[in-house]
Order: sequence, then C-alpha cells, then structure tokens
Amino acid sequence: MDPRFLAVACDAALGAGAIQKARLGDRLDVAHKGAIDIVTEVDHACERHVLQVLRAAFPDHDIVTEEQELERRGRSHVWYVDPLDGTVNYSHGYPFFCVSVALAVDDRPVAGAIYDPVKDELFTAGRGQGARLNGRLVHVASRSRLVDALLVTGFPYDVREHLEERLRLFSRFMGEAQAVRRDGAAALDLAYLAAGRIDGFWEERLNPWDVMAGGLMVEEAGGRMTRFDGSEPLARADEVVAANPALHAAMLEVVARKTDV
Repeated sequence: MDPRFLAVACDAALGAGAIQKARLGDRLDVAHKGAIDIVTEVDHACERHVLQVLRAAFPDHDIVTEEQELERRGRSHVWYVDPLDGTVNYSHGYPFFCVSVALAVDDRPVAGAIYDPVKDELFTAGRGQGARLNGRLVHVASRSRLVDALLVTGFPYDVREHLEERLRLFSRFMGEAQAVRRDGAAALDLAYLAAGRIDGFWEERLNPWDVMAGGLMVEEAGGRMTRFDGSEPLARADEVVAANPALHAAMLEVVARKTDV
C-alpha cells in the first residue's frame, strides 16, 4: 500500500476535526434533510476541507461523501468521507462525534482514519499494517460470550416509521448481552470496537462512508465485520455485524433467529 494513502487520510481527518473542535458550542444553522436527519454548516465546512486535501493529493481518485453527490468516473480508487459523523450529537454539544476518511481500492478499504477531536484520538488502519490509536497498536476485546459483552448499535433515521421492526433486533440483543448502548456515530463505534472498548456492534441502513474506515480498523485489529447474512459488506455496507470472531458468530446467530422467545 502506498504510505501516502494513510498519511493523506490522517491529514484530512485532523484538519476537519480541528474545524469541529473550534465550532463546538457555537450557535449553528441547522437544516433538515428529514424529520430527525440534520446537517449544519460545520458538516459542509469539514467536507470542503477534506475534499480540498484529497483532490490536491490524488486528483484522479473518485470521492463519495455524505453531504453531496459527486461525479463518479469509474476509478478503482474511491475515497469515502463522512465529514461529521454524529451531527445530531454535535448540534447538541454531546461529545461523541468524529471525522471518517477511508480509501477503497476495487471496493476493499485499504486505508482509513477516524478522528475524535474532543479526546484528540486518531484511530488509523492500513491493510496488512494493523490498527492503531494515536500510533499505538490496538486489538479487539477477547470476550466470547454475549452475556459478558458490551454491545453498541444505532438506529436509522426512519426509525419512527418502522419502530416495532427496528426495535425487534435491539430487544433480542438486550436479552442476551451484558449491556447495549446507542452512541449515535457508527464510525466512532467501530473505532472503539477495534480498540477493545466495546465488544460488538450491529446496525441497519448504513452507508459506505459510515463503515469503510471503521470496518478496516476492526479487521486489522483482529475482528470481523459482515452483513447480517455473513457475506462481505464491500461497498454496500447497508447492514453490519462486527466483533471478534467468536462473538461475531454468536451475534449472527441472534440476528438469524426467525422468532423471539
């Protein structure tokens, strides 16, 4: 892997994180993309910064980002950018949000950076090079029983329209795990999983920019991330289950249940 890939991802993430930290607590202009799905001027400022860094370094690469649809030219190298993951948290001053930047080659992530500016924590991964937190190698936790596991999930923005359906899987895991949390930033959740701070993660209705960097970190930290049926997420990433291999298998069994008991 070209070492510039990860270096540029880090530069882009750190710069956008600095914007987030500088504006945290400001009165923000909030626009609604849906009933509870919002975007702020900080999202756009972070996105502009990341795009500037990526285009300056790799003008021939394609870029997929959350806040605007950019022209795709069919390149094998595609950057996936979430300029502010956890916008609702950010808009309330709740300190759980991040920047996520990842490069995929032929739909497989090869470099990723997730930066939490509040804690000044930079999570990174390069394919075949391990996962790191502020330069220190990290690994997924070793717990293999759901009853001992701290799990994290999230809900899609249409949760109110399909409340019973969305809560069904949540209820299953609540009945199996030691505890379940909902933090509101999937990329940072996956980074925490890679660092061994949580044991498992699942979520539906995700986008590639939510999981490209974090999924690589989980894999490089010794974990597994798949779709609910056990297949590889690749660039779809619409639903994921992630954990260490033993716990991942247990979580897939819970997901696969046809009825609740």
